[in-house]
Amino acid sequence: MEKVLMPKLGESVTEGTIERWLVKPGDKIEEYEPLCEVITDKVTAEVPSVFDGTIKELLVDEGDTVEVGTPICMMETEGDSNAEPVSESEESSVETVDENPKEEKNTKTKGQKMRISPVVMRLAEENDIDLKTVEGTGFEGRITKKDIMAAIESGSTAPVESKQEEHKEADSPSRPEPVAPAEASTTPGEEIPVTGVRKAIANKMVQSSQEIPHAWLMMEVDATNLVNVRNKHKNAFKESEGYNLTFFSFFVKAVAETLKEYPMLNSSWQDDKIVVNKDINISIAVAGDDKLYVPVIKNADDLSIKGIAKQVSELASLGRRHALTQDHMKNGTFTVNNTGAFGSVQSMGIINHPQAAILQVESIVKKPVIIDDMIAVRDMVNLCLSIDHRILDGLVAGQFLKAVKQRIEAYSIEHTSVY
Repeated sequence: MEKVLMPKLGESVTEGTIERWLVKPGDKIEEYEPLCEVITDKVTAEVPSVFDGTIKELLVDEGDTVEVGTPICMMETEGDSNAEPVSESEESSVETVDENPKEEKNTKTKGQKMRISPVVMRLAEENDIDLKTVEGTGFEGRITKKDIMAAIESGSTAPVESKQEEHKEADSPSRPEPVAPAEASTTPGEEIPVTGVRKAIANKMVQSSQEIPHAWLMMEVDATNLVNVRNKHKNAFKESEGYNLTFFSFFVKAVAETLKEYPMLNSSWQDDKIVVNKDINISIAVAGDDKLYVPVIKNADDLSIKGIAKQVSELASLGRRHALTQDHMKNGTFTVNNTGAFGSVQSMGIINHPQAAILQVESIVKKPVIIDDMIAVRDMVNLCLSIDHRILDGLVAGQFLKAVKQRIEAYSIEHTSVY
């Protein structure tokens, strides 16, 4: 009999909450099959088994929060292998969402999720297998390693279709692409328990709003030149690179460069001192169903606009598939939020604790403005900055935002390279 321990899901994470058990006593599981979903203030992840065996007892109830290293279940292992605590290197279980629920053999209801272990995902990719064609024999129809091996041996599976997932963005900045309405999943008068990711987000937001004295600042920016540069390159870029050249990538680039000039914006309040971060790691918000992720573009100041666009595309794709890991989301130093994607023109962001600031990039809208005493139609955008007033004052915040504004307005077809 062996104990499975609560894994460490991050450098500063000391505890986790069991959101949902994926196994029950008596289940036989294989190495890498997921045992449960665990939530921390950093990430939501599935805990994989590190050996073959049979579940004997669940020691922690769903909703319970326990410290790292606490036994969470008992397993009877096969052979002579000994159980080892799950390490950070074993956090690669991913969760995929069926984009075509009616076609999914393992899905009984629309929107139900199919969870895939790392070994299954790797085998499917290496052998060009479409997981939608594989009948799962595991818990709740989950696809196991044996199912993939059987599919490989039979040669009965269809190859994965070549498909480039895109982070769609409207061609016209003044006309955001409409967002499809979410399918109604609640009814009036219903009481919804706050658990899982929503509870983790709620706790994080409460911590930020209670600990950080927020202050806000907004500037209107002329993004006409940015729009012209992006429109010139977007089609050829998409054809050659395979992903979109988004407006958001230009804003992230401008912010990353400006943070080098104003390092206090790239700092955090830690106990009785202010720590100025060496690296510029930009956190961005990515949504997947009812879950919100905040992955990080590492060393964004070293990347070209193309490099940032690639990171945004990849992280957004992983977020939609619920495949982001703790490594994707750690060490962020400043957050840039693309609220304009929803048509927002003004908002006040809550700072991503323990960062010092968050910048909301609003929707680009055509407006009449006065230039040299004449009325001109320009593409305008609001940049909304929230700051930690313990670290930053209005002067440095204003200087920073003005410098970002100047960088954006300085983009030009002649002198701006996306590479």
